[in-house]
Formats: sequence, C-alpha cells, structure tokens
Amino acid sequence: MPIPQERTYTSEDYWNLPEGQRAELIDGKLYAMAPPNRIHQKLIMELTSVIHNHIKNKSGSCEVYPAPFAVNLAANDRVWVEPDISVICDKNKLSDRGCEGAPDWIIEIVSPANPKNDYTIKLFKYRTAGVREYWIVNPMKKVVQTYVFEGIEESDVYLFEDEIPVYLFDGLTITISDLL
Repeated sequence: MPIPQERTYTSEDYWNLPEGQRAELIDGKLYAMAPPNRIHQKLIMELTSVIHNHIKNKSGSCEVYPAPFAVNLAANDRVWVEPDISVICDKNKLSDRGCEGAPDWIIEIVSPANPKNDYTIKLFKYRTAGVREYWIVNPMKKVVQTYVFEGIEESDVYLFEDEIPVYLFDGLTITISDLL
C-alpha cells in the first residue's frame, strides 16, 4: 500500500526511513511493507535454504539473499525494492547496500495485504529491469506463478504439490508442499 504521497520520494528518503520501518521505493512512491506472517517467513527460510544448498552442492557462483535485502533494480536510484528472495549470479552487482541492478531470479511470497504489487507493478518492473526468472508464491491459493523472461518468454502456474522446475538452475525442482 503506498504511503500518502506528499511529494516525489528519492533514494535518500528510502535510506533515511526510521529504524525498523520497511518500505519500497518505486518511481518516486514509497510503499509500506507490513510485517510478514509465519507461513510467509517459513517459505522464505525454506526456499532460501533449498536454493543455497543447490548452489553450494553444485559449486555455483550465484548467491541467494532473503529479505530484508535492498535491490536497486535498475541501478539508477529510482527503484529500491526488497524482494522476499533474490538470487544474484553477477557478483559485480553486489555492494554494501545490497544489489545494484536486476537479480537473476526473484521470488515474492504474496502477502494478504497487497497482492496487486507482486502481480502487476513488480512483474512489470522485474521484467523490464532484466530479471531472468520471477516466481510469485501465493500461500492463500496454494499456487506458484512462474515467469521466464529470457529467450522465448514463458509463464506457468503450478500447485504447491507440483514439482516446479527452476529455469536458472538445470536439474533443480522445488515442491512447495514439501517445505511446509
């Protein structure tokens, strides 16, 4: 939900939010972030663990970061988001502040308070910024919407019980119901 807009906000406003207040900056608007519920946090923890273990076991060079983790999506200071999970394969994008540019894979866990952001605003932003793979995990509907933005773009919907193939990592599939 957007914070009442008194003006156009900047990355300076984003970085100077009061301690403990989480928000995202998208095109000059600040969007407040409600505290996540238990299932939301469990999914972040379990998915991050599965991805991290896969990268480690394959001696991969990508890194996975759970929220809160700041992503300057277009590396232009206009869009700062905090995806639930970010996978970055180009270490040159990593800085002390977070990620400067588009992560390779982003996973968002839908919050009951504001599902519209994940399905519309962020979908558009992630696609145009160069994110290669995007998952929207919806615990209320027990479905996962996946997007691949490379080559022939694809979009699929999976149930939590389905084996979901990870485009970014050959041989990795994730079954969400196994994580809960």
